[in-house]
Amino acid sequence: MSTSVESIEKNIATLKIEINPEEFSKAVKKSYDKNKKRFSVPGFRKGKVPKKIIEAHYGQNVFLEDAIDIAFPSAYEGALKETEIKPVTRPDLEKIEKMSEEEGATFIVKVGLKPEITLGEYKGADIETLEPVISEEEMAAELGKMQDQNSRLITLDEGVVKDGATVTIDYEGFLDGEPFAGGKDTDYDLIIGSGSFIPGFEEALMGAELGEETTVKLSFPEDYHAEELKGKPVEFKVLLKGIKEKELPALDDEFAKDTSEFDTLDELRADVEKRLKAVKSTDLKAAAEAAAVKFAVDNALVDIPYIMVEEEVDRNLENIEEQMKQQGISMEDYFKFTNANPHDFRNNLKADAERNIKTELVLAKISDLEAIEAAEEEIDEEIKVYAQAYGHDAEEYKKNLNDRMLEYLKSNIKRRKTVDMLIEVAVVTV
Repeated sequence: MSTSVESIEKNIATLKIEINPEEFSKAVKKSYDKNKKRFSVPGFRKGKVPKKIIEAHYGQNVFLEDAIDIAFPSAYEGALKETEIKPVTRPDLEKIEKMSEEEGATFIVKVGLKPEITLGEYKGADIETLEPVISEEEMAAELGKMQDQNSRLITLDEGVVKDGATVTIDYEGFLDGEPFAGGKDTDYDLIIGSGSFIPGFEEALMGAELGEETTVKLSFPEDYHAEELKGKPVEFKVLLKGIKEKELPALDDEFAKDTSEFDTLDELRADVEKRLKAVKSTDLKAAAEAAAVKFAVDNALVDIPYIMVEEEVDRNLENIEEQMKQQGISMEDYFKFTNANPHDFRNNLKADAERNIKTELVLAKISDLEAIEAAEEEIDEEIKVYAQAYGHDAEEYKKNLNDRMLEYLKSNIKRRKTVDMLIEVAVVTV
């Protein structure tokens, strides 16, 4: 076997790998031994047909493609050792120049190389303060939700329809003076403002008095599901038979006792504020991370080989396909339902794929430059998290960790610490 580097351009190396006739013949023989039971030739028992007889009946190249699959892995591994090239992608077999037992086989392979990363300014991103502050409006909205959840409906003896009221109605719809299918119901409970009915219906009932019969004139939406009603003007006769309004409990100590583990409203407010701060703190941290990383990535220069992008797109597509399968949908069905073009769909994933690759390369470069490492205790904590997630004992999980998984855990820790460092050196605006 021999290998030559044909070219290295834009972080893509083109290799010419030649397998001599003797080595390739061995691969063809392995292919014959593996596949001979699949062939039937009159006058011979299955699995006992000589190789030349099978080739005469099924074609001279019948074993060659499988022989490539057999010969290529070891040939490729040898080529990398010989050339000392360290690819960051799987090999892309561009073409086979020749392939026969007499001449051997010659492949042209392209591989992506790790691109050079030129960092720009990565310290000093503008981020918002990480200190969460809860406004009175936010507190009032959250306490209002709790009041609403603990409200009760009061039936009115008289009154008019207001937003948020639950009304009991009889209604019938008419198209061109004639009742239409599905347009009639009795004793229907409708929450005004819920958007349960077509636009305009609930609004037309606002201000109507209890016991009153109202005529509602409107048109169905152009995108309505029933073809015969799309965009058509209709008229509803509506009898308002009942009105119920929410009665909210007072915000006081009794409310706190009834709805929580606390004895006073002040204690409940303090707990609500704590919960809101926890949520906002998480959101602020996520926004700060995104801004700090974006700043560093936008200021860096990286020439990413297209093969890396294609591989990332492949992985993303596999993940999407797996998610679809879990929902009982195939990618073919998805494209059919959404009227999407598979080629366009794939192309639309490329920008995100390239951005993701650049982000990881830039963060890794910063990590190296700043000498950020994963401490032993941090690795142990990471192992505990993964072990717990899979229901394993942490010590047993650690013993069975292979080098690749250990490096993955270390890289996760280093990435987090790098992002935390970028936030620490950012410029905070209040």
